[in-house]
Amino acid sequence: MIVFNQALITGNELKYLEEVIASKKLGSDGIFTQKCSAWLEDNVSCKKALLTPSCTHALELAALLLNIQPGDEIISTSFGFVSSANAFVLRGATMVFVDIRTDTLNMDESKIEAAITEKTKAIVPVHYAGVGCDMDVIMEIASKHNLKVVEDAAQGIMSKYDSRPLGSIGHLGTFSFHDTKNYTCGEGGALLINDEDLIERAEILREKGTNRKKFLRGEIDKYSWVDIGSSYLLSELNSAFLWAQLEESEKIKAYYD
Repeated sequence: MIVFNQALITGNELKYLEEVIASKKLGSDGIFTQKCSAWLEDNVSCKKALLTPSCTHALELAALLLNIQPGDEIISTSFGFVSSANAFVLRGATMVFVDIRTDTLNMDESKIEAAITEKTKAIVPVHYAGVGCDMDVIMEIASKHNLKVVEDAAQGIMSKYDSRPLGSIGHLGTFSFHDTKNYTCGEGGALLINDEDLIERAEILREKGTNRKKFLRGEIDKYSWVDIGSSYLLSELNSAFLWAQLEESEKIKAYYD
């Protein structure tokens, strides 16, 4: 049998898991979640990083955040994983697929503009196998037509396009920490927010549509339901495992290189 993938264990995973268990605080947004989020914000140069249960959930959160509605059109590529489409189809959108380039297997940026209609709401480039799409052209097209860009960088953590980390260029980006990825916690993902105007609402949607994050920061005396949303929170157990991976990111990168 050929093993498809095998996670690289750095050595601190069990130690950090035991620390979480000993704390008896197994929920979300604890110390390890904060460490992981801060690492992503520093190393990806995004405005805000929110850990999610998967990259699929991060994409769904992006679709909610962009107010995707029935009748909207999303431009992407079919050469990728189904989550890139499912997240937007679940909101009632229609996927419009453009062909890929033979050299990178990424979305052919020269075909995007012809696919844009008055119903187009966003472009979702998929950085296949960690190879960056031509983000300069994509962002230029998006700006010209007033569209949002969501980078599906599920396979792109620690990869760059023209010296810029993948996930840091579009309005939003997403990462995966699935068992098949170089940096893993079994299941997990992250929404990377590069447009500061989207941060506050992203926190609300991630917390079931409540302003609980403001309450936890002491900004309000109680929290309430203020928007639509769902539970897009990663367990502290997963975050502890992930932190053991991220703190040894260079070691893991060198191993796979």
